[in-house]
Amino acid sequence: MPRLRIDYLRRIVWGAHNRPGILPTILLYAVLIAIGFVYLYPLLFMTITSFKSPDDLLNPMVQWVPTELYIGNFQKAFRVLDYLETLRETIVISVAPTALQVVVCALIGYGLARYRLWGKSILFALIFATFVIPPQNTVIPQMLNYRYLNLLGNPLSLLIPAALGQGFKSAIFILIFYQNFLSLPRALEEAARLDGASDLGIFWRIALPGATPAFIVSFVFSVVWYWNETYLTTVFLEGGIQTLPMQLARFTQAYENLYPSSMVNIFDRLNEAVKMSGTLLTILPLLVMYFILQRWFVESIERSGLAGE
Repeated sequence: MPRLRIDYLRRIVWGAHNRPGILPTILLYAVLIAIGFVYLYPLLFMTITSFKSPDDLLNPMVQWVPTELYIGNFQKAFRVLDYLETLRETIVISVAPTALQVVVCALIGYGLARYRLWGKSILFALIFATFVIPPQNTVIPQMLNYRYLNLLGNPLSLLIPAALGQGFKSAIFILIFYQNFLSLPRALEEAARLDGASDLGIFWRIALPGATPAFIVSFVFSVVWYWNETYLTTVFLEGGIQTLPMQLARFTQAYENLYPSSMVNIFDRLNEAVKMSGTLLTILPLLVMYFILQRWFVESIERSGLAGE
């Protein structure tokens, strides 16, 4: 009996076969909570601070719960960022190249996955090189070429590379689609060819419906990278178009221009809460996009890495 009880307690604590025990479950949840806290703490701190009034910021007793939900910080940040106009320009600069990039990378990935091409290894090496080589090493030749073509300061400087498979981090999306299309059974292609389908018809009717996970993953990541890119966007657009991250980078200067220190009281001076409000407004569209696409995005992450025959 004592031996049976010991085995029973061991199975409860450590688990048995496919049933996890109490101790591994506790350790797993502890690790997940710790990792979640590391990622969520900055967002929670930024959100709570952005709702603090100047009195709450000066009060050392107010830490996590503001005495009131003060929206004046968002009103100032909204005005400093010129939010609606800047948001419109940011969406155009992010979504338009993304749409072109995703379609073109799908075509390239399909071609590499389904056709036997001479020098395919060389093509893969060149694709990897575009990802490994830092953009700071190639920005000067690109800028000189764009200046020769009179594209600097024009959104075409972002749209044309995306349409040619050379957008921001296009190599990753090509490999995602390549991996996805490898899982397409060749029997489906052979059956479609017997029915008289063309190569484009096979791609459109058979390959694309099964590539939805790759499209969602590529679209989300591409929008985020185009949204957050400030260095190349500033160089190629020459300040002609201002995105939210670019406006946020010059937030302090823009705020002082609207609210000169010699003309404002303590409530209108730049403080940590106003900066946090501007940052929150900048990332808010991305958070909304993620929450809308969360279910499909997580499923796509799991499915886009599958390999087939």
